[in-house]
Amino acid sequence: MSDGYDSDFLGIPLPLPAPSVPATRLDYPRFSVLLDEERRLAAVTAVVIDGATLRDLPRSGEWRLDPRVDADAQAGPEVYSRNDLDRGHLVRRRDPGWGSTEEARDATEATFFYTNAAPQVAGFNQSKELWLGLEDHVLEYAETTDQRISVFTAPVRGEDDPPYRGIRVPLRFWKIAAWRQGDALAAAGFVLDQSDLVDTRQGLTVPPLGAFRTFQVPIGGIADETGIDLGPLPTADVLTRPGLRPAEVRELASRSDIVL
Repeated sequence: MSDGYDSDFLGIPLPLPAPSVPATRLDYPRFSVLLDEERRLAAVTAVVIDGATLRDLPRSGEWRLDPRVDADAQAGPEVYSRNDLDRGHLVRRRDPGWGSTEEARDATEATFFYTNAAPQVAGFNQSKELWLGLEDHVLEYAETTDQRISVFTAPVRGEDDPPYRGIRVPLRFWKIAAWRQGDALAAAGFVLDQSDLVDTRQGLTVPPLGAFRTFQVPIGGIADETGIDLGPLPTADVLTRPGLRPAEVRELASRSDIVL
């Protein structure tokens, strides 16, 4: 469909993260998905964002299966029907929407393939204070500074993820944003936890009060837990840069808690 993720986009080589499990690479306009066909969800997604030419286009696009892989290798519409699960964009709709209007529209509409979705509890996916707020913060940083950013997002794919309708619902998600700081690479890593919201023992039940939490975490810890080779990202982590206290997991209550 396109050339997908560009490893030279920042002017500093930044390879696509490499999962430890077999994955099928699917390229879309300005982003790529590494699909774990056994789990039927992405093992890694990667997108490049040009803050200088971002466009805010009306929402368009329909969720659909990617014909390049078997339908039973994708978590399709049957996973999301008659329950409180959202089709959570991994590559956010607006992220690849830059350049000319036509280019931006093609890129944003491509984010509606099921290969780029993962089941997220509705409040988790829509919260401006937590996951959506974090994504807004990354995008606004790119836009207000005319910055180029590469963003990587995926489920953690834990062994305790509960089974549901032929898949395993991810309890946690990770996200890493990377940008150029002078001549060096800088990056920040985050994990969002929806464990307390997901109970699949009797279909799918969601507690009435949101219990999802967002953390800024050392990128090296994401690599260790997921088994994904993140290349130079752990050493570029702003949370572990000289002069800061030793890196620790930071629970985020607002944007002001984020270290960049």
